[in-house]
Amino acid sequence: MKKALFIFFFFSFAAFAATAQDIEGVVVQARIIDGDTVPVVSLEEIEIYSFSLHIPKTKRQRRRLTRLIRNIKIVYPYAKLAGIELRRYEYRLKHAKTDKERRQILKQAEKEINDKYGDDLRKLTFSQGLILIKLIDRETGSSSYDLVKQLRGSFRAFFYQAFARIWGYNLKEEYDPDGEDRQIEIIVRMIERGQI
Repeated sequence: MKKALFIFFFFSFAAFAATAQDIEGVVVQARIIDGDTVPVVSLEEIEIYSFSLHIPKTKRQRRRLTRLIRNIKIVYPYAKLAGIELRRYEYRLKHAKTDKERRQILKQAEKEINDKYGDDLRKLTFSQGLILIKLIDRETGSSSYDLVKQLRGSFRAFFYQAFARIWGYNLKEEYDPDGEDRQIEIIVRMIERGQI
């Protein structure tokens, strides 16, 4: 009898404990549509692409893709900084009152950029330099040659282009996200979304 009484109390206590749980509610916005309350929940925006990163089948191509991803991760922050710095200096140049003040701002900008990023940029590999030129075009909407020409003049742009061509670069190269640079665009978007 004691066992039966003990089992009865045990199961009734367990059933009471299971039904007496505190359930915390979540407060959400709601709308009443045709007399029915419908919760309104905001979802995080996602992008859907018609293209994705193609994973190669051969080991050599996978290594090449891994190297490309690593190189983009290294140079992409510099391209973003180039876009930010360009907008900052364009604002300052707009508000310059004289040509002398404008030249001073440009010389100061060149010196600041060289002091801040010069050592890091000199350490980039050839492949990383090519990618950086393309990503600067992506971030600013102008090729590196056009930026130098706009900010420092035609002669300086010609000089930089000639020097770059000696080393195998082309400052006039433009970014083509739908063609030649499609894989770079996919990787950059994945980096921006935090997927890689």
